[in-house]
Amino acid sequence: MGIKEIVEAINEERQSVGGIKNVVWLAAGGSYGGFYPAHYFLDQESRVIRSKNITSNEFVKAPPVFVGENTLAVVCSMRGTPETIEAAKVAKKRGAATIALYIDESELTEVCDYKLNYDSVALDDSDFSKTNAAYGLLMAMVVMDTVEGYEHMETAMQSFEKVDTLYKQAVIDIRTKAIKWSLQNRKSKSIHIMGSGAAYGAAYIFSICNIMEMLQIDSPTVNSCDFFHGPFEVIDEETSVFLLMGEGGSRPNDERAARFLQEFGGEKVFVLDSRDLGLDKIDPKVAEHFNHLIFSPILNNVFMRELAYQIKKDYTTRTYMWKAAYN
Repeated sequence: MGIKEIVEAINEERQSVGGIKNVVWLAAGGSYGGFYPAHYFLDQESRVIRSKNITSNEFVKAPPVFVGENTLAVVCSMRGTPETIEAAKVAKKRGAATIALYIDESELTEVCDYKLNYDSVALDDSDFSKTNAAYGLLMAMVVMDTVEGYEHMETAMQSFEKVDTLYKQAVIDIRTKAIKWSLQNRKSKSIHIMGSGAAYGAAYIFSICNIMEMLQIDSPTVNSCDFFHGPFEVIDEETSVFLLMGEGGSRPNDERAARFLQEFGGEKVFVLDSRDLGLDKIDPKVAEHFNHLIFSPILNNVFMRELAYQIKKDYTTRTYMWKAAYN
């Protein structure tokens, strides 16, 4: 079954309790960040559906009281993270319908009612319209269209068809800038990542998964809107800042931050504009919701890899992950 068929089946099954009224997006780490565009879409666009993006173990320990029979729980893990499997079990116990997004079969795909296999964001030959983030966003749009209608659904579907081509062209177009950024930051001990609106999830993943986890470099994530309420006090000519300037209503917040950084920052201020990645080729009625689908793989597969090369770091190695017990 495809996403549309699964969502329609769940909504029909749940008609006795009013159909789908809530969606929870459950995952850990990069998979959690990958659900940000789906949650952001429903949070911004829907008038009737409640959406919550929550990390797996937080959901296990403190599930929201609204989760019940009229809730859809979308659960993502590449290979079956134990905390995420437990989150799926908690969601089912509370009566929610469950969908697993996965790469490798695991107990998660056994626990959940439905399952969808996605393409890895880290593999160059993936179809980037079929990553976990892309499927999450598509599911959010389908849920809204099914429950209350989404006036730009056709435009959005046409935009998904452009994602893979736009991403692969962006890889070529941005390579030189990524090399220059990596050369400027090969000795940086801390790299601040900034973004806002629909692009904030990509900024978050770049910080916690790419810079901190893979390269073991300190990397705070700062919302461009909150930059002037504390974080800008650490800016000087030596501060390394990577700012995502996205499409959508929050773009002026990114532009405001960029103006300040260009005045008070130094050579290690870098602005990655969505328009340099081809997002201006997507219809502006839906473009902001596609920020993440281009930004996130570009950050992982171009910028992170280039910096790893410059610092001579094997980004598949870890200090604690898969080694130290933390249960």
